[in-house]
Formats: sequence, structure tokens, C-alpha cells
Amino acid sequence: TLRRLAQNREAARKSRLRKKAYVQQLESSRIRLTQLEQELQRARTQGMFFGGGNIIGGDQGLPVGINNISPDAALFDMEYTRWLEEHHRLMCELRAAIQEHLPENELRIFVDNCLAHLDQVMNLKSMVAKTDVFHLVSGMWKTPAERCFMWMGGFRPSDLIKVILNQIEPLTEQQIMGICALQQSTQEAEEALTQGLEALNQSVSDIITSDSLSSPPNMTNYMGQMAVAINKLSTIEGFVRQADNLRHQAILRLHQILTIRQAARCLLAIAEYFHRLRALSSLWLARPRQDQ
Repeated sequence: TLRRLAQNREAARKSRLRKKAYVQQLESSRIRLTQLEQELQRARTQGMFFGGGNIIGGDQGLPVGINNISPDAALFDMEYTRWLEEHHRLMCELRAAIQEHLPENELRIFVDNCLAHLDQVMNLKSMVAKTDVFHLVSGMWKTPAERCFMWMGGFRPSDLIKVILNQIEPLTEQQIMGICALQQSTQEAEEALTQGLEALNQSVSDIITSDSLSSPPNMTNYMGQMAVAINKLSTIEGFVRQADNLRHQAILRLHQILTIRQAARCLLAIAEYFHRLRALSSLWLARPRQDQ
């Protein structure tokens, strides 16, 4: 009888968790639908300006509308949207588990699931970086507010450490020292990558201006310049991979420094931070505009 009662309580607890997650997922879907409607309206407006998607400037190779992305980039965008939906579901489960005051050995399962899910988006980005790294760097797969904080195809890990530092108190002195050391080493790595990318940008600029910019150009020199520039640009994939690895390692290192319960709150704080940036984007796009 006691065993059956315990089983009933456990079943009821899991049912409550599923119900909470389902309700939050419905709310997330509603917000996402609103965002898609706003993006569709914006796309239609931009389509009018871009002449219905035709190339601006004909054979000059200028950008087309927002649909001018490669098939690999389009597939990535679709998979990333699915990843966000699953990420939201996992965060709802993690939040419910914390509210239920589960013991750390059970909470660890939820935290590990969230970390494994973060690995998935890193794998998605790694695949698209091979074929369309500029799509990642442009940030067009992110919302407008998120793009304001983009750094080499993602967030700047040292900034994220600052954001969440006050969300996981109380911390021991040893934990504070570990996090400060992590932040310092992360900033140094970021600076090294930033300087490397700036040097690459300058190098590409120097290459394409090494000959006269008069039009029409000397085609022999022109094609030679472009070949060298393309070879230089191919190294951008390496920069994005290193930046993604730095982001990944920062989160894993935080997980090692913190307790399981602190790590759970850390993951929730990160998720909430980006959720608010996405919400800010939706509010920005929906803001009332005065007629010019």
C-alpha cells in the first residue's frame, strides 16, 4: 500500500510538471506565431522595396531580399527554430524541477539534458559554417536585439558571465575566484580572436585595392585579386569555430565551478536573458510608428 501511494504521488508530481511545461509551451508557441506574423509582414514590406525579390542593380551582384540565402542556411534557420522550441521545453522542465526542490542527483539529470541540448546547436552551427559561414556571422538567424550583441556568430562569453554572475549568489570565495579567472582568460581569448579577425579584414581590403579601382577593371588582375581574397576569406570559418568553442568551454567551465543547483539557475538565467532579448525584438517590431 505504501509503495502504491508513493507511486501515485510520483505520478501526480510528473503530471504537474508536464502540465506546467505544456502551458508554457503553448505560451511560447503563441509568442512565436506573433513573431512569424510580424516577420512575414516585414518581409512583404521589404519585398516591395526590393522589387519583389529581383536583384537590385542587375548584373552588379548587389544583395536581393531577405530570401536570398543558401539552401544550407535556410535549413539551418529551420533547424535552429526547432532547437529553440525544444530548448524552451527543457528550460520549463528545469524550472519546474527547481521549484519542486528535487535532490541534486535528480536535478543533475535535467542539467545534463540542457547541456547536451547546447551541444546540438553547436553541431548545427559547425555544419553550416562549412558551407555558409557568412550566414552565421551576419546574425540574420537571430532577432534584431540579439544581433546588437553578436560577436563572431554568437554571444560574447565574457559578457554573459557578467550577466549571470549576480543571478547565482551566494557564491563561495573559491567560486568567485574561479569565475573571475574564467572571465579574465575568456576576455583575453576574445581579444586575440578579435585582433586576428581585424587583421584578416585589413588584409582582404588591401588585396582587393592592390590594383586600380577604375571600372571596368583589368580582368586578369581583377580575377587574381579575387582568388587571393577568397582564399583569405575561407579562414573566417576557423575564427567562428574558435569563437564557438570558447563559448562552449565557458559554459562547461561554469558548470564545473558551480554546484548542481547553482548550475541549474545559471542555465535558466542564460535562457531568460536571451528570451528577453527576443521579446524586446518583438516589441520593437510591433511598436507604433508615426507616419513620416
